[in-house]
Amino acid sequence: MSTIREGAAQVPAEKRPGVWTRTRRGRTALLYLLPSIILFGVFVFYPMFRTIYLSFFLTDQRGEAAVFVGLDNYRYLLESAAFLNSAKATILFVLYTVPAGVVIALFLALLANEKLKGIGFFRTVYSSTMGVSVAAASVVWLFMFHPSIGMFNRFLALFDIGQIQWLLDPDWALFSVAISTIWMNTGFSFLILLGGLQNIDEHLYESAKIDGAGYFYQLRRITLPMLSPTLFFIITISLINAFQSFGQIDILTKGGPAQSTNLIVYSIYREAFVNYQFGTASAQAVFLFLCILVVTILQFKFGERKVHYQ
Repeated sequence: MSTIREGAAQVPAEKRPGVWTRTRRGRTALLYLLPSIILFGVFVFYPMFRTIYLSFFLTDQRGEAAVFVGLDNYRYLLESAAFLNSAKATILFVLYTVPAGVVIALFLALLANEKLKGIGFFRTVYSSTMGVSVAAASVVWLFMFHPSIGMFNRFLALFDIGQIQWLLDPDWALFSVAISTIWMNTGFSFLILLGGLQNIDEHLYESAKIDGAGYFYQLRRITLPMLSPTLFFIITISLINAFQSFGQIDILTKGGPAQSTNLIVYSIYREAFVNYQFGTASAQAVFLFLCILVVTILQFKFGERKVHYQ
């Protein structure tokens, strides 16, 4: 019986899968993947390529391409004070929400990871924000930020501090929306970080305690390095989510006051579905996609160097 050599092993030639078998396996695999391919094609790839296509055109009110203008839509955005203001507001929003959200979620996860009686109740409370929709949470925060009956101004009144127009003052509006966004996203980040903490080998802490290491030394030398893959994931997801925030902006401020909370995502919505300028809206969407892509690539290029994989 004829054989072929694969490394050091002798494999009978008759046992090799033939072309027909390999092709049949490929067709079977493709058949299983077909539903996902169709869904991604319809809801991801087609809209993406359609958006890129429309960004080079002026469109009518139905969103159909009318006049080819090349890069004029992009040139218009770079010269538009309104768009530059949206880009600035988006960057500030990301800087407000991502670092604070990750630090708060990490602090809560460290607390909830302690072996204390009744700690399960606090774990449930800390992660409960995952079960609240953006719309419902935004309505609650809308009442909390109310200038006369809101909880925050009532608290300030206890110390004889004047009212703050949280959502009506351009100096406070973006910060106020950032606070609500941090609260909404903390539950997810907390749960993922808590799972990462519970996967760290307990023997590492036991060995450190035997050597006389204190809590903060263990935190710096064991917990954070072993948690770094989870932290890397949470930071990346938080960055992407911050760039894509929309619901709370629409409910709390609608991009105001004075366009101070008009993030790029909300600017895209207004340009497309209020002003019916689908060409410039598509150009903004492409710009936002490139921003997220660049930030993600930089995150993987520089942030992953500090990740300690077990």
